[in-house]
Amino acid sequence: MGISAKPNRPLFDLDLLRVMVTVADSGSFTAAAARLHSTQSTISQKIRRLEEMAGHRLLERGNREIGPTDAGTALLGYARRMLALNDGLLETLAGPELALTLRLGVPEDFVTPRMTATLAAFSRHYPQVKLEVTSGLSRDLATGYDHGELDLILVKQRRHSRAGVACRPEPLLWLDSASNPAWQQEPLPLVAFPPRGLYRDDMIAAVEQAGRRWRISFTCSSLSGIQGAVADGLGVTLLPARARTPAHRVLAEEDGFATVDTMEVVILHRPTADPLVQALAQQLAVLLDDAG
Repeated sequence: MGISAKPNRPLFDLDLLRVMVTVADSGSFTAAAARLHSTQSTISQKIRRLEEMAGHRLLERGNREIGPTDAGTALLGYARRMLALNDGLLETLAGPELALTLRLGVPEDFVTPRMTATLAAFSRHYPQVKLEVTSGLSRDLATGYDHGELDLILVKQRRHSRAGVACRPEPLLWLDSASNPAWQQEPLPLVAFPPRGLYRDDMIAAVEQAGRRWRISFTCSSLSGIQGAVADGLGVTLLPARARTPAHRVLAEEDGFATVDTMEVVILHRPTADPLVQALAQQLAVLLDDAG
């Protein structure tokens, strides 16, 4: 069970506790007043208020020196800890100020060790930036960006759909299972993202242009689900080259699968974006170039 505060119990004022500690450490009201940039009368009034709150006499007032009573000694131990906790809290809250919360959106297949290493390096270089990274389908990320929910996005789109601060071609491959190929089946089984998903319409159009009959054998909104279904022999798919795994076989033109060159990767942020948003966009562009 949690401990709840009892009603009507006094809360000790940290300012009064600090006065008590200073008087005890300096041994006089006059010295304490000088340390606290106050007056002797004010210090005396604060000690009296603290004694009234504690219900005990806290200081023995001698002719030359002032010292704590037994109750005062007990109070001093708690007072020092409470003041230390207060100072620690202030130091924590006054730590590196977050200058910016940067909301980044990237597709699932871009969340790779190289991407996370890039983001980690950015965070170390700009500790004042709080990164919020969202992974999802490109169409959902673009919608979130258009609605002002994301500051910076890296998305896949059909070529020349919209201009970005950086744009790179997105090489696509026809993939089949290396162990249980399905490309010779009729009708051709296709593993696809749901309707309106990337590559789906381009894949179907290319198959029809080749004169092949087709059927959707497996649908999944997850890239890993698509990869696994193809690897297990459920059908053929069209995916970015980086999505190929050792469990896949690449289908080429000699197999009857023409090159599809319709997609690109684009980085988007607003013209008025914070310089730190622009700095991260430049690093993402370098990542795309290195991946190419």
